[in-house]
Amino acid sequence: MTTAGRDPGLQPERTRLAWRRTTLSCTVVALLAVRQALHGGAGPAAIVAVSLSALAWLGFLRVAHLRVLGMGTARPRLLSARGALTAAACTVALAVFATAMLF
Repeated sequence: MTTAGRDPGLQPERTRLAWRRTTLSCTVVALLAVRQALHGGAGPAAIVAVSLSALAWLGFLRVAHLRVLGMGTARPRLLSARGALTAAACTVALAVFATAMLF
């Protein structure tokens, strides 16, 4: 594998933009959860679901922020297994909490 024709600035930039888009999507999901809870009558289950959604959103935001900062170096490190697991767990948690709010 040769790297002679590779522009090292393009791949990290695409990855950085992908993390930002994903963070924006998670933010929209968290805000929709809050909206659903407020318009549906904020019962105890809805408040717990919104609180857990906010916690999952903050976890994902932290992983994404650290990853975007890491992409600013000349040779970005690989995403750690812990970071990947945290991002996946937060994404699944947001989906589960959103489903729980429907019932």
